[in-house]
Amino acid sequence: MLTKIYWLRVALGGIAGLLSAAIPLVIQSTGGASLLTQITQTNTLLNGITMALAIYLISYYILKAKLSLKVEKPTKIMTMGIFIYFFTWLIVWVLTLSIMIGPLPTAV
Repeated sequence: MLTKIYWLRVALGGIAGLLSAAIPLVIQSTGGASLLTQITQTNTLLNGITMALAIYLISYYILKAKLSLKVEKPTKIMTMGIFIYFFTWLIVWVLTLSIMIGPLPTAV
């Protein structure tokens, strides 16, 4: 059972990374600021972290409700896969933002 939780957290980390990277696109479409300006602001980092934490906590409460009787220690539901979740989130988030920014213009 814990293996399934682990791999679910890996998948959710990737999804959270993609959703966190989409936040600047949504803000750009409503605010009008350029994408590069939007990504370099501190709000992008805070919004991404908030999105990752929200998805993790929602998944925890769902898993706790469904699997609390099937796991030896209920605290394992919270801790299983926490590091791989945030590691996957960070890698996917950074790579997606890098692809969205693209190569920076060179000064001539």
